[in-house]
Amino acid sequence: MSAKDTLKSEISAILGHQVVVEKPKDRALAHYATPLAFSLAKELKKSPVIIASELAAKFNSPKYEVSAVNGYINFKLSGEFLDSLANDALKSAEKFGSKEIKNPKNIFLEYISANPTGPLHIGHVRGAVYGDTLARVARHIGIGIHTEYYINDAGNQIDLLGTSITLRAREIIFNETVEYPEKYYRGEYIDELAHAAYQKFGKDIFEPSRNLELAEFGKDIVLDIIKKDLADAGIFIESWASEKSYYDKLDQTLQRLEKSGEIYKKDGTTYIASTKLGDDNDRVVVRSDGRPTYLAGDIIYHNVKFANDFDTYINIWGADHHGYIARLKAAINFLGYDENKLEVILMQMVSLLKDGKPFKMSKRAGTSVLMSDILAEIGSDALRFIFISKANSSSLEFDIDELKKQDSSNPIFYINYAHARINQIFTKAGKSPEDVANVSLANLSDDGKNLLFEALIMPEILEDALYQRSLHKIPDYLKGLSASFHKFYNENRVVGSQNEDELLKLFSVVALSIKVALNLMGIKAKDIMEN
Repeated sequence: MSAKDTLKSEISAILGHQVVVEKPKDRALAHYATPLAFSLAKELKKSPVIIASELAAKFNSPKYEVSAVNGYINFKLSGEFLDSLANDALKSAEKFGSKEIKNPKNIFLEYISANPTGPLHIGHVRGAVYGDTLARVARHIGIGIHTEYYINDAGNQIDLLGTSITLRAREIIFNETVEYPEKYYRGEYIDELAHAAYQKFGKDIFEPSRNLELAEFGKDIVLDIIKKDLADAGIFIESWASEKSYYDKLDQTLQRLEKSGEIYKKDGTTYIASTKLGDDNDRVVVRSDGRPTYLAGDIIYHNVKFANDFDTYINIWGADHHGYIARLKAAINFLGYDENKLEVILMQMVSLLKDGKPFKMSKRAGTSVLMSDILAEIGSDALRFIFISKANSSSLEFDIDELKKQDSSNPIFYINYAHARINQIFTKAGKSPEDVANVSLANLSDDGKNLLFEALIMPEILEDALYQRSLHKIPDYLKGLSASFHKFYNENRVVGSQNEDELLKLFSVVALSIKVALNLMGIKAKDIMEN
């Protein structure tokens, strides 16, 4: 149990109230505080200052000092309590902050779900990194989560993939003059698909009657490219759901919708009455010619998903899908499910710079900067860090050259340097973390206790980041912890000092928190900084 959980439990038991526990900015004043007195003022008809003083007098624990300041009840953790928490953390090692998963059906997470018509580009990367980090953190703190990629392999975009491959083959293989439609897929990957199809099937595959077969062939290769790009960034999704495979469930899904009475036909077209639940217009589900819409596919898919009975269903979408939320939630409600179980997290746009100028699109993509391009430029660690470093509700702009700098201006370098520096200090001292494991940290200086406290709150940061869907809090925390460590080290002699072992153990807790948090971001902490 974390310090915060322990404290919260004890405060609630002693005061007989559920309490909110906060962390004051001034660590010299307290490590934690509760504003309980303010919420009791009206009921008790007393000043919060008086109430806080009265409540503070009820505490007598060796774990913390209690004081009342301006209506807040402050708690400053004792050296002995911090030492016991440090021992627990070091014994846990890389499981520090983890909890056992009690319910495997907490969260059903669907993310990325890009059309399988081309490699992943920069617009997909943010959601990919966010989703994978969310899943990693959830599992670590005991939340069951299942991850899925919904493959949009039905509809016009797949037909267009086949057409694009055919036209390109006619042009580059058979030297024909072709006229491209207004919209088509382009880029070197289309050339490669054309050559691969010709090599495997011969010229006949490019006949119009075989367009669907060609499109399926291209789609499968593109999915392999997508999976490789994700794997190169350490992202592995548990299941891949095919949109096309669900269409045999269209009739039974429509029948279920009809039971709600919120689906109707007009001029041969089937509509869902989504305006009743906040949508701008009622939406078409099946066209007058019998073809289901994109929305119909999503309704079928969510009907299948919600039958799994998870507590929460999270979809990670691009910000341009904002208007789609109301109609989908309406459909879920009309299917008889609780639409409030669906949570949509929107990813804002990303702008990529190089030398302060827009990063040029890839020839391979034709129209976009590819995920593989960014990986080749900055590597998986920097890619993952930067794409989770800002709130998803804000647009993200970064210069890839900044992430190549080997100095404190590069946050991933700065954090890794803290971890590597601690290893270097142990090497210089000729000791290992095991050698100092039994040393007491009860008598650290105030600055030392504050650094230890900052390292020990890592599990709280993880929980806040997950429950508030604010994953940027993790890199923010790591930057702050690394800065605190570097400052402390620069101000204190360690190797050869009288309290060398004490400080080494303190640093081992800092290193552990950095290592675990980075790992949950999909980044391996460096033990040695490479030149």
